[in-house]
Formats: sequence, structure tokens, C-alpha cells
Amino acid sequence: MNIKPLADRVVIKPTPAEEVTMAGIIIPDSAKEKPLKGEVLAVGTGTKDEEMVLKAGDTVLYGKYAGTEIEVDGEKVLIMRQSDVLATL
Repeated sequence: MNIKPLADRVVIKPTPAEEVTMAGIIIPDSAKEKPLKGEVLAVGTGTKDEEMVLKAGDTVLYGKYAGTEIEVDGEKVLIMRQSDVLATL
């Protein structure tokens, strides 16, 4: 993947949504909960006011509506500000 975020942005690959089926009921993709956990793929350099504390490979939790979803090399990833990340695991 050739994407380099700028400033305080990070690129996150969301973990796949867990499939929960009950009694043979199949839940379509559109009805699944959006995952709130992912792996950091790339980070920017930070800003003069905020240093980058995340690094590639970190597993993070982020807000439900955080980031912008884009597709790079056929893979869906999120780009968001470091401040939108709630915690590291």
C-alpha cells in the first residue's frame, strides 16, 4: 500500500465485523455493526503542536463515526486524525 498520511493523520485497517448468527439466521453486511477496532497501517509526522504517538502496527479503538473510508489497492481503510483515536490496545 503506497499511502502516506500528512500531519496528524493515521491510516487504519478496520478489523472485520464479527458474524453472529442465531438459529441459522444470516445477517446481511448492511445490517452489521461497523467495527470500532483496527490496526494502524501508516502515520503522519505529527504537527508542531501535537507529536505523533501512534505507530504502524498499533491496535486502536476509535469512535463510531470517526474517519473517512477510502479504498486503496482494493482494500477499504480509514483515514482519521490521531485525536479521533480513543485508545490503544
